[in-house]
Amino acid sequence: MVKIPFACGECHLVLDDGVDSCPRCPTARVSSEHQGYVIIMNPTRSEIAKRLKIDRPGKYALKVSIR
Repeated sequence: MVKIPFACGECHLVLDDGVDSCPRCPTARVSSEHQGYVIIMNPTRSEIAKRLKIDRPGKYALKVSIR
């Protein structure tokens, strides 16, 4: 069975296995329902990072569904 990691509903950071709260947004809700995946290595040079308002390197979900 494939385990789907959680993603932060606020900053869209994909969390490590076993982590269920965002280290960047501790009060934000997290969800395992997310779509798309992007790895940002250098946010200052990335057009995708600018469009998604990402300012730190990391793994991000493109869309996070919070219910």
